[in-house]
Amino acid sequence: MTPDIPMPRPLNDYIEPVVAIAQKAAEAILEVYNTDFGVREKDDNTPLTKADLAAHRTIVSALGELTPNVPVLSEESAELPYDVRRQWNTYWLVDPLDGTREFIKRNGEFTVNIALIHRGRSRLGVVQVPVTSDVYFAAEGHGAHHRGADGKQERLEVRDAPSPLVVAGSRSHPGDRLKGYLDALGEHELISMGSSLKFCLVASGRADVYVRLGLTSEWDTAAAQCVVEEAGGRVTDTSMNPLRYNTKDSLLNPEFFVFGDDTVDWSSYLDT
Repeated sequence: MTPDIPMPRPLNDYIEPVVAIAQKAAEAILEVYNTDFGVREKDDNTPLTKADLAAHRTIVSALGELTPNVPVLSEESAELPYDVRRQWNTYWLVDPLDGTREFIKRNGEFTVNIALIHRGRSRLGVVQVPVTSDVYFAAEGHGAHHRGADGKQERLEVRDAPSPLVVAGSRSHPGDRLKGYLDALGEHELISMGSSLKFCLVASGRADVYVRLGLTSEWDTAAAQCVVEEAGGRVTDTSMNPLRYNTKDSLLNPEFFVFGDDTVDWSSYLDT
């Protein structure tokens, strides 16, 4: 069995090295983005490009140098069986290119996601936006921050839900159930966006809730969950329980809410 892996140094010390790794992956993605790239489908019918694979190789190699004893689970290496994964109390969870459909559409709404998971919880998260060079990052107990292309940095905080609400929604995966939820929610403004950027809208106080009533995988949410939680928000399933990682054979998440104001019962608007 894999031994209990302690953190070799304070979590916050990992932020800058992981941001640098995410930026290298972003550079590899943009090299492909600026070409006439091809697209193929994986076995689950999701798209795959050379950019996904280039970012994957960059991140896995660099994390291996940064923390040689900590395993890495990437979307592009996700065939690892649970019998292996269940022995990991600490590991890196990576989506090398979150929002491949947005990448293919060339709308810029895709990210690099790197999270450090310890005992089922996301303890560190970096979300890098290749096209704009924005980066969102957090470490447990150290708050959440945004850094722009100009290097200016700001601390992130969620906001209390105003009226009308601002809702973040998926650009590529809307769906009738979400429409029903939004109808029940009442007056609101909807911002449609790709990838984990929807989490970042909530973390930065630009949106109040992101509702996902459909399938996602654990690497889609882990990095941004840490950012939201360190900004004062929550990421829960539809029973209002926090999302946890590597607890079962499937790597699929339950349906979930991302929100800042925990005085609102977001589950009450679901059509039961």
